[in-house]
Amino acid sequence: MLEVDDLSKTYGETVALDGANLTFAPGAIHAILGENGSGKSTLVKLLSGVTPPSRGAIRVDGQPINRFSPSVFQRLGLATVFQEVLIAPDRSALENIFLGYDGLIQRRVPRARRPGLAADLLSSIAKTSFDLNTPAGRLPLAARQLVVLARALVRRPRILILDEVTAALDFADRESVFQTMEAFSRAGGLILFISHRMDEVVRLAHRVTILRNGRVVAAALERASLSPEQMLSLMAPAAAEEIIHGR
Repeated sequence: MLEVDDLSKTYGETVALDGANLTFAPGAIHAILGENGSGKSTLVKLLSGVTPPSRGAIRVDGQPINRFSPSVFQRLGLATVFQEVLIAPDRSALENIFLGYDGLIQRRVPRARRPGLAADLLSSIAKTSFDLNTPAGRLPLAARQLVVLARALVRRPRILILDEVTAALDFADRESVFQTMEAFSRAGGLILFISHRMDEVVRLAHRVTILRNGRVVAAALERASLSPEQMLSLMAPAAAEEIIHGR
């Protein structure tokens, strides 16, 4: 469903991602792990069309992408929830969910249907409820996180990229989002899941790819075959050694 070939990104002399070769299969939750500075955020930006690669190719359903912008990637069925909670603070929660949803001429969903569609979507992914007419900037951080997740899901993507999407959520909402993710993958969708919480990775991931210093050090490993200690050792060998030996 999604492939990257020799994917690289440099900023001047800084190599943020170096020669990544990855294949992502449908019907799976694929965790992307790595320490800060490992290249995770760069990979997310490349796979969202936010920035073009310096070298290499991205293919969706075997077809190479030649134009790089968020709108192009969205039309191909990709949607991203970034680690930063990106909202228009003065617009209502409802307006934020449908930001960028319409075409230039025609509305995809009539205004009258939007409150019901948004409410149904939010109730399916979380236990927390809030007034959709509230300016998004006045909502608690957890509610704002749910708004941007709903914004991604309302587009009905085939590939969903989630970067630390549960960081601000309480236990009940986190569990509800987990169930949504599992249902999405069972229906044939692909989720790229970035999380620093090993319990989430163990619970959700079918496969794991690990980055270190801008390079892929382990690609598409079966999660069930890896212990948390093994994953940590691949991410940060020195830190893992200290933890294991209690130094």
